[in-house]
Amino acid sequence: MRYMFLIYANEATEAAAPAAAQRARAMQHQAVMREAGGTGVFLGADPLEPTSTATTVRAKDGRPLIIDGPYAETKEQLAGYYMLECRDLDDAIEWAKKIPWTCQDGDGCVEIRPVREISKP
Repeated sequence: MRYMFLIYANEATEAAAPAAAQRARAMQHQAVMREAGGTGVFLGADPLEPTSTATTVRAKDGRPLIIDGPYAETKEQLAGYYMLECRDLDDAIEWAKKIPWTCQDGDGCVEIRPVREISKP
């Protein structure tokens, strides 16, 4: 089953981190991706640009409304994702434990979501 691992972090914390810490975290991500690739479960992973680059499309009165940025009142932002093919949720949890994220002590997390399979046209 495919699982998406949504990585939430605090953008301000990441921006304030020393460059060496940012490089070390990037290397940790590379290690997880290499390990997942070596076992054949790796389907993809990407970091996201900051929320300041986001555009949100909503509907208002039946018409599209384009808004700069997300309007979520939260200190955590979606920072990136992994997509892995896992045996089951327990396997997915073990992979999630390996994924580094910026924040600690309650700020930041990895959300695991099974991907609903749909028929492709």
